[in-house]
Amino acid sequence: MAESCAPSCIHINLQTLPSAAQEPMHLLPCEIQREGPANIDKYFSPAILDGKVGKEVSFRGRSLRGQEVTVPSGYLGIVLREDHKPCSDEEDRSLTVRSTFNSFTQWNLETPPSADDAIMMSMMWSKIASAIHEPVE
Repeated sequence: MAESCAPSCIHINLQTLPSAAQEPMHLLPCEIQREGPANIDKYFSPAILDGKVGKEVSFRGRSLRGQEVTVPSGYLGIVLREDHKPCSDEEDRSLTVRSTFNSFTQWNLETPPSADDAIMMSMMWSKIASAIHEPVE
């Protein structure tokens, strides 16, 4: 008989929330194959133009189009940090709050963000959840 493993838990230390910095956030249409801190201020200082249809910037020679997205009312965006990586999938994980945000800039390659983007649709979930859980008279 195979030994069953208990699922691991994720613990978020909310006591670190009051001391977390409020920082500007950008959601870029790319994946970076690296984990850990980066000296962003030294290598990334975008010159953002406010165009007719939103924000415009060039990143590594590619045109990015963006818009400011506000976190739904009653919610707060948080960035979490894991100081100690577990050695196995069964080990619990502990996270602390690194920073918070109330809005972020969403960027798309070449085309402006729209209501059809996955992130924009996910921002509607709080309104949908409230509506489906309201009492029916």
